Formats: sequence, C-alpha cells, structure tokens
Amino acid sequence: MAAGGNSRSRAAGSARRTYAAGTRRAVAKRGNGGQRSRFSAVRIMLVVLMVVAGAKLVQVQWFEAPTLSAAAERQRTLTIDIPAQRGSIVDRNGAKLAFSVETRTLSVNLRALHKSMDEYAKKYPDKGRNFETEVAGAAKLIAQKVPHLTTEAEQLALLHKQQSFTYLVDNVEPSVADQIVKKYAWISVEKRAKREYPGDTLASNIVGLSNWRMDDPDVSKHNLHGVIGLEKSRDADLAGTPGREIVNTQNGNDNLYLPGTEHVLNAAVPGSDLELTIDSDLQFELQRQLSDYVSKSNAKGGQAVIMDAKTSEVYALADASTFNPNDPSTIKDDLLNNRPVTTPYEPGSVNKVITATAAIDDKIATPTSTLEVPGSIKIADRTVHDAWVHGTQTFTTTGVFAKSSNVGTLELAQQVGPDRYLALLKKFGIGQKTGIGLPGESSGYVPPRKDWSASTFGNLPIGQGLSMTVVQMAGMYQAIANDGLRVEPRIVKAKKNPDGTVTPEAPPKTERVVSPETAKTVRDMLRSVVQNAKSPNSGTAPSAGLEGYQVSGKTGTGQQIDPRTKAYSSSLANITFAGILPADHPRFVVGIRLDAPDTTLPAGHSAGPLFHSIASYLSQRYQIPLSDGPSPVVPLVVG
Repeated sequence: MAAGGNSRSRAAGSARRTYAAGTRRAVAKRGNGGQRSRFSAVRIMLVVLMVVAGAKLVQVQWFEAPTLSAAAERQRTLTIDIPAQRGSIVDRNGAKLAFSVETRTLSVNLRALHKSMDEYAKKYPDKGRNFETEVAGAAKLIAQKVPHLTTEAEQLALLHKQQSFTYLVDNVEPSVADQIVKKYAWISVEKRAKREYPGDTLASNIVGLSNWRMDDPDVSKHNLHGVIGLEKSRDADLAGTPGREIVNTQNGNDNLYLPGTEHVLNAAVPGSDLELTIDSDLQFELQRQLSDYVSKSNAKGGQAVIMDAKTSEVYALADASTFNPNDPSTIKDDLLNNRPVTTPYEPGSVNKVITATAAIDDKIATPTSTLEVPGSIKIADRTVHDAWVHGTQTFTTTGVFAKSSNVGTLELAQQVGPDRYLALLKKFGIGQKTGIGLPGESSGYVPPRKDWSASTFGNLPIGQGLSMTVVQMAGMYQAIANDGLRVEPRIVKAKKNPDGTVTPEAPPKTERVVSPETAKTVRDMLRSVVQNAKSPNSGTAPSAGLEGYQVSGKTGTGQQIDPRTKAYSSSLANITFAGILPADHPRFVVGIRLDAPDTTLPAGHSAGPLFHSIASYLSQRYQIPLSDGPSPVVPLVVG
C-alpha cells in the first residue's frame, strides 16, 4: 500500500511536473514570439521613418532648394533702388543755377510699431517703455536734429495718425538721418534728392522747377523730375537712369545695412548737365533793373531780353515778376508763366522797322528822301492820326521813323503793298515760334491774308492788330544788327554728358531777310531815334542814348484792349523799346516791354531810360570798345 501509494504519488507528482513544464514551454514559446513581433514592428516603423525623412531631404535639397534659398536670402538681404544724380544747370561761365544734393526721407509703419511696442510693454511691464513713450522720444529727437524742417508737435501729430503708414519729414541730411535711425531703428529711411537753386529768383523763369515725384507706377523712376521751365522740357537729359543694389541687413531690420555688403546690380547713370547761354551776373542785373523800373513806372509788369547781335544767344531773359523755387509760398500760377516767350502783345511802333526795311530794300525811298505828311490819313473806314497834332509837314524818310509818324509810315506802307509787307513780316519771324528752346513759347499772331479787311493794312504797319513776344521783337532787330541775317535765338548752349564729353546744341536756323546794304542803311537811320537835337529834329528817345556809343533803336506805344469795353483803351498801353548797341559795330540787341505803365509818369512814358541803364552796364561788363565817332545829326523834318 505504502509502496503502491508511493508509486501513485510519484506518478502523480511526475504528471504535474510534466504539465507544468509543458505549460511553461508553451507560454515561453508564445512569449518569445511576441517580442519578435514587437521588434519587427519597430524595425518597420524605423524603416518607414527613414524613407520619409530621406524623401523629404531629397525634396528639400533638390526640388525646393532654390525657393528656400531665395527665401533665406530675402530674410537677410534687401534690394534698393538707387536714384540717379540729376544733372546741373549752369550759365555760360559755369556758375550753377540748379544742382542736386542727396537727402533722406523718414517714415514709419505705424501698425507694426503699435504691435511691437504693445508686445514689448506686456512682456516687460516694469521697463516703462510703450508706444507713447517711444514716439514721444522720437518726436523730440527729430525736432532737435532738424528744427528747420519740423517741430516736436508736428511729429507727434504724424505719429498718432489713424493710418498704417506715414511720412515724417523730408530733406534730412544723410548723416543726421543715420543718427536718428541709430536711436529709433523702427524709423524707415528712403534715399531721395533735393534740388538747390542758389540764386533764388535768379533766372527762375528760365530754369524752372523740379521736385521729387512719385506718380510713376515704376518705383525705380521715383526721383527729381521737372515741373516747369527747362527742368521740365529737358527732363530726359537731366534725369539720368536709376540703378539697383543689394545690401545685407542686420537682425532682419531693413534700416540697418551691414557696411561692405553692397552689391550693385545696375549702376545709376547720372543725368547730363545743361550749359546755358545766360550770363548769371547780367541776368541778375537785368532782373533788378527791370523790376525797379516797372515799380517806378507803376506798370502791371514787364519783360526784357538781351541777345548777342550775331549769334542770337540769349544772355539774359527777364520777367519783372517771378518766383523763388526755394520758397514754396512764391510758387503760384501767375508767377510761373515765362512771359518773355509765352505772352504776346501788340507792340506798337517798334514794328515800323518792317516798313522802313521794305521801303529801303524796294528802293521806294532813301534815308534823305522826303515825304509830305499830313496830321492824319484815312484807311478805308478809319482815320489814323499821329501821336501829336500837326499840319502837313515835310519829313525825311529817316524822320518818319525817328519821329515815329503813323501817317508817314502808312504812306510808305501803301507804296510797299500788303503782299510784299506780309512776306517781309514773315521773314522777320513774326507769327511763328522762334525756336528758342523754352517750353510754352507762343508764335504770336498775324491775321491770315484772307481775313484782312480794308482797314487791316492801316493797323499792321504801325504795330496794331498783330502780336509778338519780347523775344520775337528783339529778333527783328537782331536781323538788322546782323546785316540782314536772322538767326534763330537759343538759350541752351551745350549738354555735358556723364562721361565728360560735351554735345553742342544743334546749330540755329538762319534766314536771309534783306541784303547787308539794306540792313546797314536801316540801322543807320534808326540812330536818329536817340538823336538829341533842337526841335523838330530830336528823336523820340534821346534818353536812350549812351555817351561814347552809337545807338540804334525804336520806341513803341501799342494800345491794349480794355477788358471792359473790348475795344482799344485810351489809357492802357504796351510801352516798348528795341535797341542795338553799338550801332556801328553791333554786339547786343535789347528788347523791352512795359505792361500798362502810367504814361503820365516820365518812366511810364518811355522805356528809353531803362535801355540807357542796361546799355551802360553792358558796355562796362563786356568792355565794349567806344564807337568810331558820334552819330551824325541828320534832318528829320524839313522846313
């Protein structure tokens, strides 16, 4: 029993061990399989991740590399437009009438500033720095640095504007702008330029005005551009071509450029300089004298021109009223008009040179031949009188023009005939632009032949019923001074290119008006206009004469249209004078017009005294040799 029991017990124990061992082996077998399964899954996941990472790397390095590289480049570089240096305008002696200086304009992105300062104030509340303190400090600093350009109050107002962007101040010197931005890096800076006119009003009617223009959609063309005058008409020559460069920026701040990182993509090409025929000293003197005389004569205005008798180069061209391009308060429409070339007028008796020339050239008369001149003459339905009351008098041909007889002039014009007269008028350049090279030039007015009434030829020879500018008027006398050869006037002499080469202006056009002999004869006849002799042999302008020099000239009084009655006024007139200095060896031609002076005043009755003053200055400045001798005194009225 015992033995049997022991036997069963061992068998039983053996059976239990066998089960337990099998079970453990089965469990162990299942457990090892799970670990291998998990290991395989991890390996698969790693392989997948490596494949994905590899694919992304290939994509980044191969397909997206250019785009990402460009993006990174944009984060650390900035492309800047380089404004071209505008060319200068200089006088015939190289004195600058207009030039440019580099400046900076300050601006700010208000939206970004608000955001950044609000975030800073929240992050560092104990610093006491916020939007208000920041703009207050900036406004104070800007006002301190450029007190001539702005005030602290103005800057505060701009910095509190309800918009996302604003300009703060223009025309800041580059070094001053650097100081401001170094303190307040959120202030943006734009490269600009400012035009300087060192003479203020000097020749401003000629030079004109340019300012910084931003109306072109192409930002690269934002630069100084002309508004009026030569600055506008020659803008293409003066403006130059803008360039572009790339610079590295510091800490992503576009205002902080890293020195030495500039890379020029396209260099800016400066504009060309313009050399004028103007003499700035003479221009100043003419403007001064003209303005003073207009004031003295109580005229509404006045214009004058001084031209070289041979070349027609304009040495001075003045308007009594003009603007100062450095002072915005003077830039008004009525002051921007360059009247010596844009504003025609009825010239009066200076136009009698046409009849005088035709009479001599056609051999209708000689300087000493005589003419019976009554006190008036009837032309169609109108009667023309002389300026003074007289009965029939015997005038020499010279006397007709020296005394400025309307009646005698019309008697000679009738012999010349309207067609010949009109043809010569056109040869002298009346009714057509002179080609002086200034914008807005008027051609004046000569009525077409088909529109002439029976009385038209009673007006034109005495300078009424047609109109001309001061430059056109002087041009007639330039032809007489230049032995009958009219030369197109010009005011730009040459263009100096950026490479230093000089391109002269195209040669002026010329036209033979009359023969040298005719021109000299007429020139000699007109010396008697300034003749100072006993009555009745004194000319109309002895006050225009200059001691030591022979002077030829002609006075004029052209009636103006009364704006109320639309008829010729008995009190409003254009007082004119055209003169040649010296008459024997012509050097200069001067044309003067006074607009509606008070003719009861000595200065308002004649422009002769103004010519005398101008001629005196010319003779000294250019050291004009004295004439060969005084002009001979000739008879004007016989018997």
